Amino acid sequence: MARASAGARLHFGFCNLSLSHERLYGALGIGLAEPRVVVDAEPADSLIVEAPADNDPAADPVVRDDVREYARTTVDLLGVDGARVTVRESLPRHAGLGSGTQIAAATLAAIATTHGRDPEIRERAPALGRGGRSGIGVATFEAGGFVLDAGHPTARFTTDRPPDGEWTVPPVGARHEVPDDWRFLLVRPDADPGRNGDAEDDAMRTAVERADPGLADRIGGIVTRRVLPAIATGNAERFGAAVAEIGRLNGAWYADEQGGVYRPPVGDVVASLSAAAAVFGAGQSSWGPTVYGVTDAANADAAAVVGERALDEAGVAGSVAVVRAADGGARVTE
Repeated sequence: MARASAGARLHFGFCNLSLSHERLYGALGIGLAEPRVVVDAEPADSLIVEAPADNDPAADPVVRDDVREYARTTVDLLGVDGARVTVRESLPRHAGLGSGTQIAAATLAAIATTHGRDPEIRERAPALGRGGRSGIGVATFEAGGFVLDAGHPTARFTTDRPPDGEWTVPPVGARHEVPDDWRFLLVRPDADPGRNGDAEDDAMRTAVERADPGLADRIGGIVTRRVLPAIATGNAERFGAAVAEIGRLNGAWYADEQGGVYRPPVGDVVASLSAAAAVFGAGQSSWGPTVYGVTDAANADAAAVVGERALDEAGVAGSVAVVRAADGGARVTE
């Protein structure tokens, strides 16, 4: 049997959505130690996908259906007869934590390993429908840490989504280990899932076609003069402020698509977190509804209290956690 375990990821935004610049997208994000995806696999004559118990979150029939599709594609790619795949843990779907890429990559890694094959995650992710715009999920699965990907040549942009497999995952432009004392506050309001599937593709296409190139110029300056120096020198306060500003600028690109710079009720939660001294910067991860806050070990307890208060002030239920960054990529064991 093989087991693949991978943490969630945060997506701070893109460097450019304008067709006026040479490279498109270019995402920034961080791998998290938790919550995690855990997938087991063992050789079998056919494909069997199951969860350990019906009351387990991993037993969600939609999760099983997704894993079944990823497993079927993986079996075909590897040219093997089958596998028995068991989903032990899964991430909240479409919550801004990278559930799709992490469970796809974990399924691929577990099945490949149990058959004695190299998963080749980066090369095979496109065949699973992953890594088309952002390379953060694949890159953090590989090695964790902070990642800035290099995006795609703008000339390759198409109005229709290319068929699965007909793209490459954006290369890693910069990667840094995250200091041990940094922490990330995760506030997940009980709200509708973020954009995904055809709805996400439509929203992204519209945003790209309307994107103001001036915002990309401003983001580029923040990345080079603030984000990268902050992560390189281990300054959590400056890092938090910089990625929060990138999130606000990204929100201007998406405002027409999601009902504001942040999707409701995320804006209220972000405002509460941003006013707290224990949180150095806050924003919406991907399409939300998860809100992140950058903090450190000394402020972790206070940040958790701020997160609970932010939910109360927004008038919504939800969950709050303070987690570490991933100190490496996915764990794949036999």
